[in-house]
Amino acid sequence: MLSRIMPRPLSLSAFWFIYMGALGIFFPYFSLYLSENAGLSGTQVGLVLAVIPLIAIVAQPLWGQVADRTGARRRVLAYLAAGTCLGYVLLAGAVGFPFIVAATAFLAAFETGVLPTTLSVSFAVLRDAGPHAYGFVRVWGTVGFFLLVLSFPSLLERYQEARDLVPEAGGPSQPGLEIMFLVSAGLVLLASLTSLRLPREGAISLRAARGDWRALLKNRTFLRFLVFSFAAYVLMHGPIWLFPVFIRSRGGDLDTIRGMWILMLAVEIPLMLSTGSGLKGLGARGLLAVGILASGLRWTLCAAVSDPFWLYPIQVLHGVTVVGVLVGGPLYLDAVSPERLRSTAQGLYSMVGMGLAGIASNAGSGWLLEHAGINAPYLVGGIGALVLGGFTWWILPAPAQGAG
Repeated sequence: MLSRIMPRPLSLSAFWFIYMGALGIFFPYFSLYLSENAGLSGTQVGLVLAVIPLIAIVAQPLWGQVADRTGARRRVLAYLAAGTCLGYVLLAGAVGFPFIVAATAFLAAFETGVLPTTLSVSFAVLRDAGPHAYGFVRVWGTVGFFLLVLSFPSLLERYQEARDLVPEAGGPSQPGLEIMFLVSAGLVLLASLTSLRLPREGAISLRAARGDWRALLKNRTFLRFLVFSFAAYVLMHGPIWLFPVFIRSRGGDLDTIRGMWILMLAVEIPLMLSTGSGLKGLGARGLLAVGILASGLRWTLCAAVSDPFWLYPIQVLHGVTVVGVLVGGPLYLDAVSPERLRSTAQGLYSMVGMGLAGIASNAGSGWLLEHAGINAPYLVGGIGALVLGGFTWWILPAPAQGAG
């Protein structure tokens, strides 16, 4: 059925599946590892998390330019995934705040370039496949993320039993959690090898001339989108990184975190598959607005609820946020950017959203956590996102290419 709807490249789907599977281990538990296993303070956790977007400010546009100028987007993607693998290995052995910061910086130099490059590769490969194509390929990333969120706690439990690791008074609730870095490293290495099987010819190999990137700085719609994205990620980034710490503050444990991620991803999968229908009904701009509004409602309700039981249904909004922001945003950007500069455009978008905004959001959320309590980052982010989402149609013009 799906093969008649679109030509879905197996290697592209496999890359999304494997790479996002690694993120399904790292992303949900990294802040918990820093807080409990590494023993960092709230401010130190915020600073470590801020290192990732700080490095992204330089790394993401740099890798985007390398990909666009050389036209070797497939090869660049393979190098980035291999570097990410090494970064996870370094984090597994890092002890103490300075070494954790250094290892995180090395990881970020490669890892922050993977998803923008993957997006540009995906849009190039799926260039003529229709509105449903991206959703059908991208959903495999969600499936990979889901499966690793589901299975990693069991893997960790077996590791703990083999090493006789048990929680001790005053110690981490999940001893041995550092194994997550090595498992993630193995998956990312496999993703790097998989990327070498992606197509080499066609739109994926288009080259930009020297200085072409300046065309983006003259594109008023592109610049307005960057400003809008900065505001959106300031409001959303920190709270999601602190989510494991938030769940612990409500009396939850690793199983609670896993259960909530399972629910979030179970909703996200069918929504991702329906992206094409959403684009026809709302357009990329409409998807983006709905995603930000959903994020605002989610964080506001989280701040107001103390019982972990009632937090479960609230997390259904996560799927709406992901499809809206992480699909609608890149699709809107791809519609307003020159095709030969799609890697640079995605890199600049990630630099502003995940980089500049991420620094402000992570550091600010860490400060709020330490000085105003765990509810503060969620209340500030929630109310702010509700306001911003309501102004989306006023801030962002409809793309000239009809995606909006």
